[in-house]
Amino acid sequence: MIKDNQKAFNRLHILADGFFILLAYLLAYVLRFHWLGLEKAGNYTIERYLKFLAFLLPMCLLIYWLGGLYASKRSRELQWELWVLLKVNIISGVGFVALLFLLKFDISRGFLAFFFGCSVAFEGTFRFLMHWILARIRKRGKNLKHVLIVGYSRAAEEYVDRILANPQWGYYIHGILDDKMAVGTRYKKIMVLGTMEELSDYLKQYEYDEIAITLAIHEYGKLEDLVKKCEYSGVHTKFIPDYNHIIPTVPYIEDLEGLPVINIRKVPLSNMVNRVIKRIIDFVGALICLLLFSIPMLLVALAIRLTSKGPVIFSQVRVGLHNREFKMYKFRSMIVQETAKEAGEWTTKNDSRVTGIGRIIRKTSIDELPQLFNVLRGDMSLVGPRPERPKFVEKFKEEIPRYMIKHQVRPGITGWAQVNGYRGDTSIRKRIEYDVHYIENWSIGLDIKILFLTVFKGFINKNAY
Repeated sequence: MIKDNQKAFNRLHILADGFFILLAYLLAYVLRFHWLGLEKAGNYTIERYLKFLAFLLPMCLLIYWLGGLYASKRSRELQWELWVLLKVNIISGVGFVALLFLLKFDISRGFLAFFFGCSVAFEGTFRFLMHWILARIRKRGKNLKHVLIVGYSRAAEEYVDRILANPQWGYYIHGILDDKMAVGTRYKKIMVLGTMEELSDYLKQYEYDEIAITLAIHEYGKLEDLVKKCEYSGVHTKFIPDYNHIIPTVPYIEDLEGLPVINIRKVPLSNMVNRVIKRIIDFVGALICLLLFSIPMLLVALAIRLTSKGPVIFSQVRVGLHNREFKMYKFRSMIVQETAKEAGEWTTKNDSRVTGIGRIIRKTSIDELPQLFNVLRGDMSLVGPRPERPKFVEKFKEEIPRYMIKHQVRPGITGWAQVNGYRGDTSIRKRIEYDVHYIENWSIGLDIKILFLTVFKGFINKNAY
């Protein structure tokens, strides 16, 4: 039943998108040549423009399909679908303009802008309404996808947690089959119904939409037989691995002549092109920042010089890319002290070593500005995990899982953990979680987002003493 509903729903989406493309096309023509009076139609007659539509409509729908807009999105967030919608419309626009250029068709650029704006607005509104309606229908127990879980494990518990926490996805879990847990055992609302040997009987007796195989890692020897039983019955089967604490959320899979190879961690910055792009952005960005902040930096340097004895710039050994040590620069915010003492102590609240001007520049993160020179030298990046002192690296790598992953990329002046509030005297474990997320999901867009958030909420540090 759910498969038929999905097909009907997909057809509805395609018909709706076709209607909205046509509506946006006609509305853009009226806006461009009539209502706003920007330009007289002249040779741009509606009949001539409708000829262009014969190319545009099937091309857009094809690109939407290739972009995944008509695949099942039951557990996808609305933001994801709207982002994909925007991307496929941009691709459609570029493809349509290229086609017109090749065919030597003349078309108003203003019309194209109106058309794609209206198209995204109409289709985005339609999808918002559909998500809203479906979420409420599913919360009331309608349009459900019926699921049977095979294997009790950590993966099974995490799968159940997510399904129960998101009723708008519309999944109904009938129960769990497992060889170790006693029949009647419950995890939250979900009960163990029987053993895995009984899977074929359950498949014959009930019509499930999905089987979720969530074997414990030591039971993977049973996987082949379970998959054969599921495929024999024709039911859609999912495999949810029990090693997500080892392998990241989005592992990088290579195809080695038909042999799938799972890389334990995906690091986009291991790609040379990505590294070069990021390095160019860092270098140019650091130069621009030094020009913008040159006068404030001179004023801070003068204030430090006049209010306390010692050098203006303070350097400290930190651990960076590939565990290499480097000297990180900061404006001096403390009284001059012995290197050995300074290297092994955290700064605490109301620390007597912090100077008057130092307290201000630490709270506002102005003391970090000399690290722009570290960026120019290549020791650091504008965005990345914050570097730590060697003594604490040795300590944390023994205490915190995945701590050393942060050294697979250049450390940064600001980072994903910092803009999410994990700065200064905050949880190291949570900071590493955010650092690892950044490393696995790096993109130029994420760097821009972090820099943007740093400007608006990242400078004032309530945890800096």
